[in-house]
Amino acid sequence: MANFKVGDKVMVSVQVTDQMVRQFAELSGDHNPIHLDDEYAKGTRFGRRIAHGMICGALISRALATELGPGGIYLSQNLKFLNPVFIDDTLNIELHVAALREEKGIGTIETVVKKSTGETCVRGKAMIRIGKFSKTEIPKKFFF
Repeated sequence: MANFKVGDKVMVSVQVTDQMVRQFAELSGDHNPIHLDDEYAKGTRFGRRIAHGMICGALISRALATELGPGGIYLSQNLKFLNPVFIDDTLNIELHVAALREEKGIGTIETVVKKSTGETCVRGKAMIRIGKFSKTEIPKKFFF
């Protein structure tokens, strides 16, 4: 069923841009000045603007969809935010296939987001429904 196996690891690199942060603010409605206002951010403990934490969650979602094959469905994700992501940081989104339940079509994926410097920003675990579904096909048994 899956085109990957336990132990497989993949990595995707993405640069977080000002445009990405501004678009995410519009999409999410999170207009916290720590993300958008340089002058405000200078007075914070970070000293400069930080990206929304959930941008990392969205990049994990992108990596799962592009690297583990089409048709998979996100079932759950937990995230622990460890360090800030700044505008123009290059992030490495790492996926490690920790477990597969082929009979249920479920995969457990360890997810890590690191800066290109090696500093870990986010760590978590995702569960995905494995599969390749056509646009007209609806899975008969979606949840386990």
